[in-house]
Amino acid sequence: MDAGVEARLRAGDVTFGVDDAALLRAIAESGSVSAAASELGRSRSRALTRLETLESAFGSLVERRRGGSDGGGSRLTDTAHDLLARFDRLCAAVSGTAQASETVVEGTVTERTGELALVETAAGTVRALVDENAAVDSAVQVSIRADAVTLHAPDDAPAGGATSARNRFRGTVTGLDVGTAVASVTLAVGTASPLVALVTVESVERLALAVGDEVVASFKATATRATTV
Repeated sequence: MDAGVEARLRAGDVTFGVDDAALLRAIAESGSVSAAASELGRSRSRALTRLETLESAFGSLVERRRGGSDGGGSRLTDTAHDLLARFDRLCAAVSGTAQASETVVEGTVTERTGELALVETAAGTVRALVDENAAVDSAVQVSIRADAVTLHAPDDAPAGGATSARNRFRGTVTGLDVGTAVASVTLAVGTASPLVALVTVESVERLALAVGDEVVASFKATATRATTV
């Protein structure tokens, strides 16, 4: 399946992301699931359902108390605080690494519609945002952010029309730089410069990536920018 770099933690089939962290923090601040849900513009039932899903995967996260001298309420468990700490470390790692990683691919504009253009590259056709000077037949450089690249096992890659990430290159893993939370994956896709994908370590493990593996890399047109050479 996919291996995007958006900060998220996974346990089985359940992922913990930004919205989940916001819910836990709102509960900690307000001392109530109802108040937290209201603050975030969600229904109480939706918040409770999401908590049940998260707790089925990550363990007890919220301790609910009824009555008592303090009137009851809800508070986060130690497990929840640990989960938030792990998530914060992952977000920091992703943010710190993502800013520096980018692949530049040479190509020629073959078609343009407004701010979008089709660019022919050695790896195939790319849909990209273009600058105002990029006319048809212009030579351009297409910049692809590493944090915007999603990786798939070849057999699990969705059809081109089934996702908004319509750009896709088939390539071979030539390098893996695995950190504590984030990994940089280098792919040979037929271009002069290798394509770099920034993904979580959990994604690398889930895909069982190794040098020599074939993968499909996909990315959205809005994650690319073509500028005239």
